[in-house]
Amino acid sequence: MSKEKRENKNFLYDYPRKINFKYFLKFIFVKIENLFYRICFILAARKSLDKKYRVSICTIFKDEAPYLKEWIEYHKIIGVDHFYLYNNNSSDDFMKIITPYIKKGVVTLIDWPMQQGQIKAYKDCIRKYRHESNWIGFIDVDEFIVPIKENDVYSFLKKFKNRPAVKLYWQLFGTSGRVDRVRTGLVTEDFTICWRKYDEVGKCFYNTAYDFNFNSPKSKGMHHSFWASWKGIDLPPVNCFDSICQRGFERAKSVDFPIQLNHYFTKSFNEYIEKTTRGDVFFKVNPHNINYFYRHELLCTKKDYSVYKYLIKLKLAMKEK
Repeated sequence: MSKEKRENKNFLYDYPRKINFKYFLKFIFVKIENLFYRICFILAARKSLDKKYRVSICTIFKDEAPYLKEWIEYHKIIGVDHFYLYNNNSSDDFMKIITPYIKKGVVTLIDWPMQQGQIKAYKDCIRKYRHESNWIGFIDVDEFIVPIKENDVYSFLKKFKNRPAVKLYWQLFGTSGRVDRVRTGLVTEDFTICWRKYDEVGKCFYNTAYDFNFNSPKSKGMHHSFWASWKGIDLPPVNCFDSICQRGFERAKSVDFPIQLNHYFTKSFNEYIEKTTRGDVFFKVNPHNINYFYRHELLCTKKDYSVYKYLIKLKLAMKEK
């Protein structure tokens, strides 16, 4: 296999793959591993307890005030009960936006001044709040969960009550040709042009009926691949088709995905440039330069309106004070 990007029926792979003897041996090993994990899933079958919240989201944010209300209101519409928001040195007027939600008990705000503190913030959320919610999703403010076959996220997640975590794949959106825009417009309405296939990267929901190994090497990449644990055994996430997710060997059983994660990581060109100057909650040296921008933008050739089924509810909610 050449060093060019390789695609399959459903994913646009974001890195090169060489098909050789080493790859073949690894493929066989992963198959055996996955069989072991399936047995663990059966043995570890969890009985879900009734907790304070069914579905919550944890995020870490910095200077995202213009986007917070839409993001919160949208996810309330699709069935998210609570938000754990970690403020990472914001200097904008974010408190004006989220104070009403704090008063209503919808948002728990945690100040988190640590540089590149994303993973540690997620671990803090698990330590402090896993007892409050059956599911905790770890996503960013530029990511919107879009149930396609269902209309709410819990109806999707409850099918995976015996799985340690569920991974949702990115549908990556670019600028839709916008150099700039009126910032009062909805992100979910203004950007409709995306990659023609899903990215193999995504974010996960953690089933808190399972344990979590804070010291496991697997926890370092928990923002993209969440491994929970059972009896000291690290267990991988499954995807929306219940296929085990091990990077490089993920499988989609259909072109019809029941759920996706809309990732508006650029928004307009000027918004992208502004975002890259703010620093990053994960990377010490932000890799999101102009070359990174064009590498993603040039893949945006498809229209996707899946999120539009929620727009009327969202617009009405945005008008409420």
